[in-house]
Amino acid sequence: MPKIGLIRTALWSLLTTALLAGCASLRNDESSTAAREQLAPTGKVRVALSVGPSGNQFRAKLDRGTNRPQGVAVDLANALGEKLGAPVELIKYDNYVDLLEAGRQGTWDVTFLPFSEERAKIIDYGPAYYFLELTYIVPAGSAIRAQSDIDRPGVRVATVEKSINARILQQSLKNATLVQAKKLAEIREQVKAKKVDAAAAGRETLTDLATQLPGTRVLEGRFHAVPVSVAVPKNRPAALAYVTDFIETAKATGVVRRAFDNAGFKNAAVASAASR
Repeated sequence: MPKIGLIRTALWSLLTTALLAGCASLRNDESSTAAREQLAPTGKVRVALSVGPSGNQFRAKLDRGTNRPQGVAVDLANALGEKLGAPVELIKYDNYVDLLEAGRQGTWDVTFLPFSEERAKIIDYGPAYYFLELTYIVPAGSAIRAQSDIDRPGVRVATVEKSINARILQQSLKNATLVQAKKLAEIREQVKAKKVDAAAAGRETLTDLATQLPGTRVLEGRFHAVPVSVAVPKNRPAALAYVTDFIETAKATGVVRRAFDNAGFKNAAVASAASR
């Protein structure tokens, strides 16, 4: 091939590469713009936080001195805001009913919650970053020793209304009586006063509660394990794609691990990478 032909071929190859790179860059810019519009429509990333007297891998705990939320979800929310380049607004909810209704109304932009099919009608979940082990706590002096002692006539089991525990126990308990309360703080008082025979929640939550309630015991084993994930309100595909990439990167780079460690969950296992 004449030299001029080689030169033309080389130039055409360079031009094609530049055009493709430009198109890819444009698509990325458009994707980032759409994600920002859906994740921070008010200029801030409004993060819905479940808060209570005990923290876990998604529930924040209020600092006694400042009354500010702290924990895994707070660390992940701040990391998300830093990645997006937008300020973070933390919106606290002490019950699931109000949190989910606010999501339906578009009051917040992202949250961190255990998965349930019922919640998936209101919010879209990204990949899991943790698997929550559900178990029971029993009051001081309880004769209940094992998981198998729970589902018996006369046993009263407390759990938080609209929680994953409530849905699972409604289906699985055949003999015990399920008692639902709106807030975790109410559950704590019921266990303390021995108004219930057991209370169901995530193991970390109950382990923390046990430190507040001398003599109580968290049962060995579990009755279920639930994926805990990042989530956004329905019909925000660009936001969902963005938080999916964020959480997978956060798992791979140690951001989730550090959030667990900072909250005191050093033995909690980070979920494996999701299949793409």
